[in-house]
Amino acid sequence: MWLFKRKGPSGFSYSSTAEQVTHGVDGSGLTAIVTGASSGIGSETTRTLALHGVHVIMAVRNMAAAKDVKEAIVNEIPAAKVDIMELDLSSLASVRKFADDFISSGRSLNLLINNAGVMAIPFMLSKDNIELQFATNHLGHFLLTNLLLEKMKETARETKREGRIVNVASEAHYVTYREGIRFDKINDQQSYSRYMAYGQSKLANILFTTELAKRLKEDGVEITANSLNPGAITTNLFRHMTIVNGFVCTIGRLVLKNVQQGASTTCYLALNPQVKGVSGKYFLDNNLATTSTRARDMDLAKKLWDFSMDLVK
Repeated sequence: MWLFKRKGPSGFSYSSTAEQVTHGVDGSGLTAIVTGASSGIGSETTRTLALHGVHVIMAVRNMAAAKDVKEAIVNEIPAAKVDIMELDLSSLASVRKFADDFISSGRSLNLLINNAGVMAIPFMLSKDNIELQFATNHLGHFLLTNLLLEKMKETARETKREGRIVNVASEAHYVTYREGIRFDKINDQQSYSRYMAYGQSKLANILFTTELAKRLKEDGVEITANSLNPGAITTNLFRHMTIVNGFVCTIGRLVLKNVQQGASTTCYLALNPQVKGVSGKYFLDNNLATTSTRARDMDLAKKLWDFSMDLVK
Protein backbone atom coordinates (compact mmCIF):
# COMPACT_ATOMS: atom_id res chain seq x y z
CA MET A 1 0.00 0.00 0.00
CA TRP A 2 1.28 3.47 -0.93
CA LEU A 3 0.66 4.84 2.57
CA PHE A 4 3.09 2.34 4.12
CA LYS A 5 5.79 3.33 1.62
CA ARG A 6 5.49 7.11 2.07
CA LYS A 7 8.84 8.32 3.38
CA GLY A 8 9.31 10.65 6.34
CA PRO A 9 12.02 13.30 6.83
CA SER A 10 14.65 10.60 7.41
CA GLY A 11 14.05 9.19 3.93
CA PHE A 12 12.66 5.98 5.41
CA SER A 13 9.15 4.68 6.03
CA TYR A 14 6.87 2.11 7.65
CA SER A 15 7.96 -0.48 5.11
CA SER A 16 11.73 0.16 5.31
CA THR A 17 13.75 -2.85 6.43
CA ALA A 18 16.60 -3.05 8.92
CA GLU A 19 19.09 -3.60 6.11
CA GLN A 20 17.79 -0.60 4.17
CA VAL A 21 18.11 1.85 7.06
CA THR A 22 21.68 0.72 7.80
CA HIS A 23 22.91 0.46 4.21
CA GLY A 24 26.53 1.49 3.86
CA VAL A 25 27.19 1.80 7.60
CA ASP A 26 30.43 0.27 8.89
CA GLY A 27 29.99 -1.14 12.37
CA SER A 28 33.43 -2.72 12.59
CA GLY A 29 34.96 -2.33 16.03
CA LEU A 30 31.60 -1.84 17.75
CA THR A 31 30.24 -4.18 20.42
CA ALA A 32 26.52 -4.46 21.13
CA ILE A 33 24.32 -6.23 23.63
CA VAL A 34 20.85 -7.16 22.36
CA THR A 35 18.35 -8.47 24.91
CA GLY A 36 15.67 -10.87 23.70
CA ALA A 37 17.84 -11.78 20.73
CA SER A 38 16.61 -15.35 20.32
CA SER A 39 13.45 -14.52 18.34
CA GLY A 40 11.45 -11.86 16.51
CA ILE A 41 12.92 -8.41 16.02
CA GLY A 42 15.68 -9.23 18.49
CA SER A 43 17.10 -11.93 16.24
CA GLU A 44 16.75 -9.70 13.16
CA THR A 45 18.48 -6.86 15.01
CA THR A 46 21.31 -9.24 15.87
CA ARG A 47 21.60 -10.41 12.26
CA THR A 48 21.60 -6.87 10.86
CA LEU A 49 24.19 -5.57 13.31
CA ALA A 50 26.42 -8.59 12.64
CA LEU A 51 26.03 -8.00 8.90
CA HIS A 52 27.63 -4.59 9.42
CA GLY A 53 30.57 -5.93 11.40
CA VAL A 54 29.27 -5.32 14.93
CA HIS A 55 30.26 -7.86 17.57
CA VAL A 56 26.89 -8.83 19.05
CA ILE A 57 26.25 -10.36 22.45
CA MET A 58 22.89 -12.11 22.46
CA ALA A 59 21.47 -11.67 25.98
CA VAL A 60 18.80 -14.35 26.21
CA ARG A 61 16.75 -16.56 28.49
CA ASN A 62 16.25 -19.33 25.90
CA MET A 63 19.78 -20.54 25.24
CA ALA A 64 18.72 -23.34 22.87
CA ALA A 65 16.77 -20.97 20.62
CA ALA A 66 19.68 -18.52 20.69
CA LYS A 67 22.09 -21.19 19.52
CA ASP A 68 19.84 -21.88 16.54
CA VAL A 69 19.68 -18.16 15.70
CA LYS A 70 23.45 -17.80 15.99
CA GLU A 71 24.00 -20.82 13.74
CA ALA A 72 21.68 -19.39 11.08
CA ILE A 73 23.43 -16.01 11.21
CA VAL A 74 26.91 -17.50 10.94
CA ASN A 75 25.80 -19.72 8.06
CA GLU A 76 24.58 -16.62 6.22
CA ILE A 77 27.43 -14.34 7.35
CA PRO A 78 30.57 -16.45 7.94
CA ALA A 79 32.50 -13.45 9.33
CA ALA A 80 29.78 -12.64 11.88
CA LYS A 81 30.90 -12.11 15.47
CA VAL A 82 28.09 -13.36 17.68
CA ASP A 83 28.24 -14.64 21.25
CA ILE A 84 25.50 -15.82 23.60
CA MET A 85 25.10 -15.03 27.28
CA GLU A 86 22.27 -16.09 29.55
CA LEU A 87 19.99 -13.37 30.95
CA ASP A 88 16.61 -13.58 32.64
CA LEU A 89 15.36 -10.00 32.91
CA SER A 90 12.64 -10.98 35.38
CA SER A 91 15.34 -11.89 37.90
CA LEU A 92 17.45 -9.10 39.39
CA ALA A 93 20.03 -11.70 40.44
CA SER A 94 20.30 -12.88 36.84
CA VAL A 95 20.72 -9.30 35.62
CA ARG A 96 23.50 -8.69 38.14
CA LYS A 97 25.28 -11.93 37.19
CA PHE A 98 25.06 -11.08 33.50
CA ALA A 99 26.50 -7.59 34.07
CA ASP A 100 29.29 -8.95 36.29
CA ASP A 101 30.20 -11.62 33.73
CA PHE A 102 30.16 -9.15 30.85
CA ILE A 103 32.34 -6.60 32.67
CA SER A 104 34.73 -9.37 33.77
CA SER A 105 35.13 -10.42 30.13
CA GLY A 106 36.97 -7.17 29.41
CA ARG A 107 34.84 -6.39 26.37
CA SER A 108 34.01 -2.84 25.40
CA LEU A 109 30.36 -1.77 25.01
CA ASN A 110 29.15 0.72 22.40
CA LEU A 111 25.51 -0.24 21.91
CA LEU A 112 22.91 -1.48 24.37
CA ILE A 113 19.66 -2.61 22.75
CA ASN A 114 16.98 -3.18 25.41
CA ASN A 115 14.59 -5.18 23.27
CA ALA A 116 13.26 -8.12 25.30
CA GLY A 117 9.74 -8.13 26.62
CA VAL A 118 6.57 -10.00 27.48
CA MET A 119 3.12 -8.83 26.43
CA ALA A 120 -0.33 -8.96 28.01
CA ILE A 121 0.33 -12.01 30.18
CA PRO A 122 -1.88 -13.20 33.06
CA PHE A 123 -1.00 -11.82 36.49
CA MET A 124 2.26 -13.27 37.80
CA LEU A 125 5.00 -12.15 40.13
CA SER A 126 8.69 -12.25 39.28
CA LYS A 127 11.29 -14.04 41.38
CA ASP A 128 11.69 -10.73 43.21
CA ASN A 129 7.92 -10.50 43.87
CA ILE A 130 7.25 -7.74 41.33
CA GLU A 131 4.47 -7.86 38.74
CA LEU A 132 6.05 -9.72 35.84
CA GLN A 133 5.47 -7.30 32.95
CA PHE A 134 6.83 -4.35 34.93
CA ALA A 135 9.72 -6.49 36.19
CA THR A 136 10.71 -7.87 32.78
CA ASN A 137 9.95 -5.00 30.44
CA HIS A 138 11.14 -2.14 32.63
CA LEU A 139 12.92 -3.00 35.86
CA GLY A 140 15.30 -5.61 34.46
CA HIS A 141 16.40 -3.23 31.71
CA PHE A 142 16.65 -0.34 34.17
CA LEU A 143 19.07 -2.32 36.34
CA LEU A 144 20.99 -3.74 33.39
CA THR A 145 21.54 -0.30 31.89
CA ASN A 146 22.70 1.20 35.17
CA LEU A 147 25.10 -1.67 35.82
CA LEU A 148 26.64 -1.34 32.35
CA LEU A 149 26.68 2.44 32.16
CA GLU A 150 30.22 2.91 33.47
CA LYS A 151 31.49 0.41 30.91
CA MET A 152 29.70 2.34 28.15
CA LYS A 153 31.16 5.65 29.39
CA GLU A 154 34.64 4.12 29.49
CA THR A 155 34.23 2.78 25.97
CA ALA A 156 32.98 6.12 24.62
CA ARG A 157 35.94 7.95 26.18
CA GLU A 158 38.55 5.47 24.96
CA THR A 159 37.23 4.95 21.43
CA LYS A 160 35.94 8.49 20.80
CA ARG A 161 32.82 6.87 19.34
CA GLU A 162 29.30 7.72 20.44
CA GLY A 163 27.60 5.12 22.60
CA ARG A 164 23.92 4.48 22.01
CA ILE A 165 21.21 3.03 24.24
CA VAL A 166 18.03 1.96 22.44
CA ASN A 167 14.90 1.09 24.39
CA VAL A 168 12.10 -0.72 22.57
CA ALA A 169 8.80 0.70 23.80
CA SER A 170 5.37 0.59 22.12
CA GLU A 171 2.35 2.63 21.09
CA ALA A 172 0.67 0.71 23.91
CA HIS A 173 2.11 3.32 26.29
CA TYR A 174 -1.03 5.32 25.48
CA VAL A 175 -3.16 2.58 27.04
CA THR A 176 -2.25 2.37 30.70
CA TYR A 177 -3.78 2.85 34.12
CA ARG A 178 -5.33 6.20 35.04
CA GLU A 179 -2.31 7.01 37.23
CA GLY A 180 0.13 6.16 34.46
CA ILE A 181 2.50 4.30 36.75
CA ARG A 182 0.81 2.66 39.74
CA PHE A 183 3.58 3.20 42.24
CA ASP A 184 1.40 2.08 45.16
CA LYS A 185 -0.32 -0.77 43.31
CA ILE A 186 2.38 -2.38 41.18
CA ASN A 187 1.48 -5.80 42.61
CA ASP A 188 -2.29 -5.34 43.02
CA GLN A 189 -3.76 -8.51 41.54
CA GLN A 190 -7.38 -7.54 42.13
CA SER A 191 -7.29 -4.52 39.81
CA TYR A 192 -4.75 -6.01 37.40
CA SER A 193 -5.37 -5.59 33.67
CA ARG A 194 -2.97 -7.50 31.44
CA TYR A 195 -3.28 -4.85 28.71
CA MET A 196 -2.93 -1.80 30.95
CA ALA A 197 -0.06 -3.44 32.81
CA TYR A 198 1.69 -3.89 29.47
CA GLY A 199 0.99 -0.25 28.60
CA GLN A 200 2.36 0.76 31.99
CA SER A 201 5.60 -1.10 31.36
CA LYS A 202 5.96 0.52 27.92
CA LEU A 203 5.27 3.97 29.38
CA ALA A 204 8.01 3.18 31.87
CA ASN A 205 10.41 2.43 28.99
CA ILE A 206 9.87 5.91 27.56
CA LEU A 207 10.03 7.72 30.90
CA PHE A 208 13.22 5.83 31.75
CA THR A 209 14.73 6.88 28.42
CA THR A 210 13.82 10.52 29.03
CA GLU A 211 15.39 10.64 32.49
CA LEU A 212 18.43 8.65 31.37
CA ALA A 213 19.07 11.01 28.44
CA LYS A 214 18.83 13.98 30.81
CA ARG A 215 21.38 12.46 33.18
CA LEU A 216 23.77 11.52 30.36
CA LYS A 217 23.66 15.09 29.06
CA GLU A 218 24.35 16.46 32.54
CA ASP A 219 27.33 14.09 32.82
CA GLY A 220 28.68 15.39 29.53
CA VAL A 221 29.29 11.90 28.13
CA GLU A 222 28.99 10.97 24.47
CA ILE A 223 26.16 8.47 24.94
CA THR A 224 22.62 8.88 23.64
CA ALA A 225 19.41 7.19 24.76
CA ASN A 226 16.30 6.94 22.61
CA SER A 227 13.10 4.88 22.63
CA LEU A 228 10.95 3.59 19.82
CA ASN A 229 7.72 1.99 18.77
CA PRO A 230 8.58 -0.88 16.40
CA GLY A 231 4.99 -1.02 15.12
CA ALA A 232 2.63 -3.98 14.96
CA ILE A 233 4.69 -6.99 13.93
CA THR A 234 4.02 -10.65 13.25
CA THR A 235 5.98 -12.06 16.21
CA ASN A 236 5.33 -14.47 19.08
CA LEU A 237 4.67 -11.59 21.51
CA PHE A 238 0.96 -12.21 20.86
CA ARG A 239 1.10 -15.80 22.09
CA HIS A 240 -0.78 -15.02 25.35
CA MET A 241 -3.62 -13.29 23.47
CA THR A 242 -5.61 -16.11 21.84
CA ILE A 243 -7.94 -14.09 19.61
CA VAL A 244 -5.25 -11.59 18.57
CA ASN A 245 -2.78 -14.40 17.94
CA GLY A 246 -5.28 -16.02 15.57
CA PHE A 247 -5.61 -12.75 13.68
CA VAL A 248 -1.82 -12.37 13.46
CA CYS A 249 -1.45 -15.87 12.08
CA THR A 250 -3.96 -15.23 9.28
CA ILE A 251 -5.09 -11.78 8.13
CA GLY A 252 -2.41 -9.99 10.17
CA ARG A 253 0.36 -11.27 7.95
CA LEU A 254 -1.09 -9.21 5.12
CA VAL A 255 -1.12 -5.88 6.99
CA LEU A 256 1.38 -6.11 9.85
CA LYS A 257 5.11 -5.56 9.57
CA ASN A 258 7.41 -8.51 9.07
CA VAL A 259 10.43 -8.81 11.38
CA GLN A 260 12.76 -7.15 8.85
CA GLN A 261 10.53 -4.07 8.90
CA GLY A 262 9.84 -4.34 12.63
CA ALA A 263 13.55 -4.29 13.51
CA SER A 264 14.30 -1.32 11.25
CA THR A 265 13.79 1.51 13.74
CA THR A 266 15.91 -0.27 16.34
CA CYS A 267 18.75 -0.69 13.83
CA TYR A 268 18.27 2.87 12.56
CA LEU A 269 18.79 4.23 16.08
CA ALA A 270 21.71 1.89 16.72
CA LEU A 271 23.74 2.58 13.58
CA ASN A 272 22.44 5.32 11.29
CA PRO A 273 24.57 8.51 11.34
CA GLN A 274 21.43 10.66 10.96
CA VAL A 275 20.72 10.33 14.68
CA LYS A 276 24.22 11.14 15.93
CA GLY A 277 23.83 13.35 18.99
CA VAL A 278 20.06 12.88 19.13
CA SER A 279 18.94 11.82 22.60
CA GLY A 280 15.81 11.52 24.71
CA LYS A 281 13.55 11.17 21.69
CA TYR A 282 10.86 8.70 20.59
CA PHE A 283 10.79 7.18 17.11
CA LEU A 284 8.34 5.30 14.90
CA ASP A 285 8.96 3.98 11.39
CA ASN A 286 12.51 5.40 11.43
CA ASN A 287 11.31 8.94 12.08
CA LEU A 288 10.68 11.15 15.11
CA ALA A 289 7.25 10.57 16.61
CA THR A 290 5.03 12.00 19.35
CA THR A 291 4.40 10.31 22.68
CA SER A 292 1.46 10.67 25.03
CA THR A 293 1.40 13.74 27.28
CA ARG A 294 2.10 11.53 30.29
CA ALA A 295 5.23 10.14 28.64
CA ARG A 296 6.59 13.70 28.46
CA ASP A 297 6.09 14.34 32.17
CA MET A 298 9.59 15.02 33.53
CA ASP A 299 8.42 14.86 37.15
CA LEU A 300 6.90 11.43 36.52
CA ALA A 301 10.13 10.31 34.85
CA LYS A 302 12.16 11.37 37.88
CA LYS A 303 9.70 9.70 40.26
CA LEU A 304 9.90 6.45 38.26
CA TRP A 305 13.70 6.58 38.34
CA ASP A 306 13.75 6.94 42.13
CA PHE A 307 11.05 4.26 42.56
CA SER A 308 12.98 1.84 40.32
CA MET A 309 16.24 2.51 42.11
CA ASP A 310 14.59 1.64 45.41
CA LEU A 311 13.25 -1.63 43.97
CA VAL A 312 16.63 -2.80 42.68
CA LYS A 313 18.62 -1.95 45.83
